[in-house]
Amino acid sequence: MKNQSFIILLSLLLSNAAFGQELKEVDYKEGNQALKGMVSSNAGKNLPGVLILPAWKGIDQEAKDAAIALEKEGYIAFIADIYGVGNTPKDNAASSKLSSQYKNDYQAYQKRIQAGIDELKKAGATKVAVIGYCFGGTGALETARGGLPVEAVVCIHGGLAKAADRPNGEIKAKVLVEHPADDAGVKPEHYESLVKELNEGKADWQIITYANSKHTFTNPESPDYNPTMAKRAWNHTLMFLNEVLK
Repeated sequence: MKNQSFIILLSLLLSNAAFGQELKEVDYKEGNQALKGMVSSNAGKNLPGVLILPAWKGIDQEAKDAAIALEKEGYIAFIADIYGVGNTPKDNAASSKLSSQYKNDYQAYQKRIQAGIDELKKAGATKVAVIGYCFGGTGALETARGGLPVEAVVCIHGGLAKAADRPNGEIKAKVLVEHPADDAGVKPEHYESLVKELNEGKADWQIITYANSKHTFTNPESPDYNPTMAKRAWNHTLMFLNEVLK
């Protein structure tokens, strides 16, 4: 089995290399903080772009796989570095602490997202959408809440809540929320508040709920992984991006 798995992995790597699908590191900054993102190898072409906001541990394999898959679909993909060089959390406790800081200081989060959008545009992106996983899914919603210059956002098993004292405002970006039905981190009132927020913001929105799915249902490395629902969610993402960007 180990040899078979190695052969499959090697064939995938060779296939990606053959088609030029390799991610390149990009050094950039937000304020005084050095950041290191990753861009797909079709950077420099005039194509629609997708900014990927990774989960709470920083740039991970799920984000990288999404970037390569999006390049195959004809998008320039850029994975944002939210935490910055030297700040990658080492374990779940550190990830929870650091991601919570950005959720609470949402304006700082929005600035880091804007820095990623700027880099994606430098890479040749014409129109831009944002997709995010987990903590990054919350970031996708913060992109819309902040009125950042994107066509649309996709929140994939992200936290839906925001502080109760934050007013609801206009939401211009189109919004797709991919929500696992059994996500223990999302309370019913969070869901209801988001629907209220989107309606009051006169947003073009939709929420798709995936049955028998826990929090990180799209991540093959997670015990929550649900391959059937993960495939459906990805197809929904591609259909949405095709509508708003092409």
